[in-house]
Amino acid sequence: MVASLSIAASAEASSRGNQAVTKQATKATVVRKPVAQKARSAQRKASGGREARLAGGAKARQRNQAIVRVVAPARPSYGKLAGLHEMQDPLDLRSSVALIVDQDTREVLFSKNDHAVLPIASITKLMTGLIISESKLPMDEPVTITAEDVDTEKGSTSRLAVGSTLTRGELMHLALMSSENRAASALGRTYPGGSGVFVQRMNERARSLGMQDTRFVEPTGLSSRNQSSASDLAVLVATAYQDAVLRDLSTSPGREVTVGHRTLQFNNTNRLVKNPEWEIGLQKTGYISEAGQCLVMQAKISGRKLIMVFLDSAGKLSRLGDAERVRRWVETNRPVTSAPARNPVQQG
Repeated sequence: MVASLSIAASAEASSRGNQAVTKQATKATVVRKPVAQKARSAQRKASGGREARLAGGAKARQRNQAIVRVVAPARPSYGKLAGLHEMQDPLDLRSSVALIVDQDTREVLFSKNDHAVLPIASITKLMTGLIISESKLPMDEPVTITAEDVDTEKGSTSRLAVGSTLTRGELMHLALMSSENRAASALGRTYPGGSGVFVQRMNERARSLGMQDTRFVEPTGLSSRNQSSASDLAVLVATAYQDAVLRDLSTSPGREVTVGHRTLQFNNTNRLVKNPEWEIGLQKTGYISEAGQCLVMQAKISGRKLIMVFLDSAGKLSRLGDAERVRRWVETNRPVTSAPARNPVQQG
């Protein structure tokens, strides 16, 4: 575990250094080169207004060409900084971390860097939903979005304006299905005792499940300090799958909600839930730059209930591509089992 934690720590330090480089690049957004050529006044007089206009146009083009724009490089994920993407695997996955477990037998079918501790982005919301569901708070209770729910971590936007009022059940639906950050924040903020107590409860629940590599600091996943391993997340998926509410809300393809005088349509962030080739029992997506593209699912493939974890995938659709590669692999090869995970999939 110490070695795993050092991956995230060293990656965070490298990320800070990279941010400094990015700031320097941003300061150098526009660089102008001096324009050397000047038109002679005698030539202007001889050529008349037409040539003067041409000269002026040429000069303007020179100025435009002299502008050098420096594009700040994309911030690499912690997994990238730690070199996890350099590890090759038989399935040629784009995710640097992957784990496939048979839910019933607890057998590991495939693993790749499954003990690495990395930011998990909005996979966090699966624990947020679990805590809310287990709290037995009234799902029809109105909850209002406040300024406290606005994202100051990443500056992300939301269609839930400050002052919008929805039921707790609607907020949980949007958090799990559409990964709505303000919805998740409001769920934690209105928990008895407030956000601090809610985060404490998240960590206590993780420890009760034996999730030794997991730590939460807030309920949305916007913070890169929300971290876990694939082995721990397989345990979380197995536990969340037992909750019928979480299964239903996370796999819902879409939902209309009325906010004030408007009706808003929200859709699932995982397009596989609408794919008839997939039988998905529970799912959650996630993304921040430090975490890369993430996906956890429970799905039935070739008659087997499988728990699938993909972290730090490179490319917007690559996590879904990895899931498709695994599905074809299972259907074609009926893979033999490998060594058991350090944290076996448990229920509770």
